[in-house]
Amino acid sequence: MPITRHEPSAILSDVVEANGFVFTAGVVADDATLDAKGQTEQILKEVDRLLGLCGTDKSRIVSATIWVTDIRNREKLNEAWSAWTGGKNLPARACVEAKLADPRLLVEIAVIAAKG
Repeated sequence: MPITRHEPSAILSDVVEANGFVFTAGVVADDATLDAKGQTEQILKEVDRLLGLCGTDKSRIVSATIWVTDIRNREKLNEAWSAWTGGKNLPARACVEAKLADPRLLVEIAVIAAKG
């Protein structure tokens, strides 16, 4: 089974293709000054880009894991998420409160998508 790693760094690859699936690393916003909704919008734009590198898109996401630093930010996160998905092709999803590596960041998202 071939494995293709895209945009590797010293500690991880941003996205990996294997066995007909695409796995993103945890994606965070570039602009930590934004609120949870703004950070989520940035993250989802990057998820779109990463999936596109692998020839798939958000309609093929089968699972999403979301970390928020404060579960009270879930409502703002969900506003961005719902606008992005349009309520269609919704994946299985977990949303967990957790500390992130950079305390200014409010949201981190990783997805698994089928190749399409």
